[in-house]
Amino acid sequence: MNRSSLSLAVSLLLAGSMLGGCAKPASEDQAAAPVPAAEAPAPVAPAPTPAAQENADIFRFKIGTLDAVALRDGTIDTPNDGKTFGVGQKTEDVAAVLAANGQPTDTLHLSIQPLLVRDGERTMLFDTGAGDVSWAKAGKLQASLGAAGVQPAQVTDIFISHGHPDHVGGLLTKDGALAFPNATVHLSAPEWAAIQKNAELAKLVAAVGAKVATFEPGATVLPGVTAVALEGHTPGHSAYEIASGDERLLYIGDAAHHYIVSVQRPDWTIAYDQDAAKGQAARRALLKRAADGNLRVYAVHFPFPGIGHVKTQGDAYVWVPEG
Repeated sequence: MNRSSLSLAVSLLLAGSMLGGCAKPASEDQAAAPVPAAEAPAPVAPAPTPAAQENADIFRFKIGTLDAVALRDGTIDTPNDGKTFGVGQKTEDVAAVLAANGQPTDTLHLSIQPLLVRDGERTMLFDTGAGDVSWAKAGKLQASLGAAGVQPAQVTDIFISHGHPDHVGGLLTKDGALAFPNATVHLSAPEWAAIQKNAELAKLVAAVGAKVATFEPGATVLPGVTAVALEGHTPGHSAYEIASGDERLLYIGDAAHHYIVSVQRPDWTIAYDQDAAKGQAARRALLKRAADGNLRVYAVHFPFPGIGHVKTQGDAYVWVPEG
């Protein structure tokens, strides 16, 4: 070996040492060529523990590109006594429908789960749960919101389906302050007018009045959020269609309360409806729309998390939960 060749060999040896020490001889692993330092991948941080359902009181899912969370607030138990579901029907007929679906026949169980949707700078809440009303086992909304990583002051928009206490009860704290101080409260003009006339909601009206923004029934309230007018339950009851790209979610409010009785017997009278005939017609029309369009539905009172589809079954319908 001449002086030039020797110098080149030494240079190559030193370079190899600087790049990481001893390289494996090609004969040991012909396929594994050393990766030049400039092309080496950056260290990968350990993957975070999946947080999809890190808490039993929240359920994360997507609406297109939007992040959504079902937030458990509580439950309502209603006896099968002919006074609420299937008014005018025999209690044994209501019991038969429940039994055919493997459910207890003495009590109907309703869940309460407001919906959270995040869209860029907007953090939107659909209904606010029951708060501390005595007839519901509720009041978990704030804790569920915290479990989802959202503080009350971060909520920018609240969409109220109607003025019943299990939907507006969470607007105020126990001491009467605004629970969501930075949020605009959206609801239909007829519904706000009815709420203002309700003496039992006078405290709420006084507290939230400056935050209220009304809309006409069926209006596009914000980009991606369109109200769906539903007559009968209350004067200005609204469902909401939430859109992202080609995906839609239909938040049905109180168009249907119970996932079996309301869906499989949509023409039965429900005591909660102020106008029973209009309520039944609106319920059947909404269920038909959901079934015919294979719409993804969010039902605030169906078993948590309340996401699924309505399918045609004979001359009525059946609820099929997602997943």
